Amino acid sequence: METSSGVFAAVRTWVRAHRGPADALAYAALSVLTAAVGLVGLWSMFSLLPAPVSPWWSLIFALPASALALVRARAPFAALAVGVALCIADLLTVGGITTFIVVLDLVYAATRTSSAAGRRRILLGVGVATALVTAAAFAVSRDLQVTVVIGLQIGALLGTAYWYATAVAQAHELVELHRQRALDAERLAERDRAEAVRHEREDMARELHDLVAGHVSAMAIRAEAALASPGSADRSASSASPEADRAALRAVRDSSLEAHRALRSMIAVLRTGADAPAAPLRRDALPTLVEDARRHGLHVTLDDAIAGDVPAPVDQALARIVQESLANCLRHAAGADVAVALEADDSDVRVRVDSRGGARLERPALVGSGWGLELLAERARALGGRLQAGPVPGGWSVQAEIPREAPA
Repeated sequence: METSSGVFAAVRTWVRAHRGPADALAYAALSVLTAAVGLVGLWSMFSLLPAPVSPWWSLIFALPASALALVRARAPFAALAVGVALCIADLLTVGGITTFIVVLDLVYAATRTSSAAGRRRILLGVGVATALVTAAAFAVSRDLQVTVVIGLQIGALLGTAYWYATAVAQAHELVELHRQRALDAERLAERDRAEAVRHEREDMARELHDLVAGHVSAMAIRAEAALASPGSADRSASSASPEADRAALRAVRDSSLEAHRALRSMIAVLRTGADAPAAPLRRDALPTLVEDARRHGLHVTLDDAIAGDVPAPVDQALARIVQESLANCLRHAAGADVAVALEADDSDVRVRVDSRGGARLERPALVGSGWGLELLAERARALGGRLQAGPVPGGWSVQAEIPREAPA
């Protein structure tokens, strides 16, 4: 039993891999079988021969028609045209059955591989062929009942082949359509994932810059200033030097603690997936920022003339602009006089940070990347505003204008 099952499985596998030759052999065997049993003359009313002939004469048309199965996959329309010609010749002579079966198979093959427009043309051909055969049957027999039966038979057989092929073709088209949609959805999902990752990277870079970079820069600047002060041999010339060093160390300590807190907050976000690495910096933190800048050597004045509250995104943007501007003053103009001014009207809020004087350290340890101002400009543009930064006589100025009611 297992041996028989293995043989049948092997035969099925071979037939699937060699469908054309297998069908050609099957049609040829059917031709020989029908000739052997004398199953010919089915369309005797259309025969042009003066007398019946041997059934083996049907092989003249049946065997070439069987061979068309070898080329139907590569050239279905050409094979269908040759098959129809052989079927007509067989119809008008011996009247075998194999050629008509081959034509039905070729109609199926041509329809299944055609486009929608091609299938409409094949349907028209099926209708014309049915009409012609029906008219010929009536012209020969002059019997309405025989004509109707023949017309229904031909139409049903050709129509069934066409209908089944159309159903298979449409099913394949639907499968391809769904496959293409699945691929499109996969590409869109991949693009969305890449975009989400990009946004996350940008958010992390922005938060690291806002929360950590300023404190680390301040630590380096204060340490550099302490290293640049007179040595211990000259301390007697200035009694203020020890206190100045202690102030610098306190500033470095405070900045390092703030940087450490910010880094711990970022690490917590990456581990737990919290929404925000820290409470957003708001305008009410400006006095703290100013005081911190003063402890690092800047001479800062703050004039906040904005009355009442402003929307949270605008409020946060103002605080970030002041924070980054003060950090840039520490990097590039140590000891400068800095004026921070905020004002607003019914439509816009404005912030301006002007620095005058100050000097670079003799051995600067930090080189600016320009990311800070770029991030500030992006933040302002995202809220429908604009930011300008550049040199002015005697110093540097940062100015931003943001709509009071920022777009959602």
